[in-house]
Amino acid sequence: MTSRPTPPSPPAATNSADADFQLVQRTVAGDDRAYELLVLKYQRRIERLIGRMVRDVDLVEDIAQETFIRAYKALHQFRGEAQFYTWLYRIAVNTAKKALVDMKRDPTVPEAALRSSDEDDETYRPGNEPISDESPDTILAAKEIAAAVNAAMDALPTELRQAVTLREIEGLSYEEIAEVMNCPIGTVRSRIFRAREAISARVKPLLDNQSGKRW
Repeated sequence: MTSRPTPPSPPAATNSADADFQLVQRTVAGDDRAYELLVLKYQRRIERLIGRMVRDVDLVEDIAQETFIRAYKALHQFRGEAQFYTWLYRIAVNTAKKALVDMKRDPTVPEAALRSSDEDDETYRPGNEPISDESPDTILAAKEIAAAVNAAMDALPTELRQAVTLREIEGLSYEEIAEVMNCPIGTVRSRIFRAREAISARVKPLLDNQSGKRW
């Protein structure tokens, strides 16, 4: 008798998006512990995002807490059609905007946030860091370039700054940024292009002065 082929086994583990959606469903069903797991997973990333939108570091924790409260109240509206973190980022951006408008303050990127230590963060990419030996001259030049980047970011209009931050620092795709910022993907591409051009205009003279040196 010919044996029937064994059906394939289901995947051993679900991907992150499926895991997030399951935690959302458990929370809506009344399991608050499931929501605590979501908060633990994304709290640092949300605080980093908010930290790049506001200058006052004392506000970051409060705005992050308000973000998670708002998300919790709206969780029944999440249908899993987008990534959970994209949905959460959008709430964080809107919450930060509202807090800044309420205080009649303009969003800015704090220098401290851009030079914060990210070695233990899951979005940190060590491949972007220099691996060559650093001399006093190269360290000084790097600080000058970092200061120029910070100044360029600080001078960007709010929408351009948010778009380039979500793309270059948070690593979101253009589609995800469009979802977070609630605008067409073409607008996202335009904002990121304009932001990069503005930053490049400030940094390029410093890089030209360091021509021939490896970074």
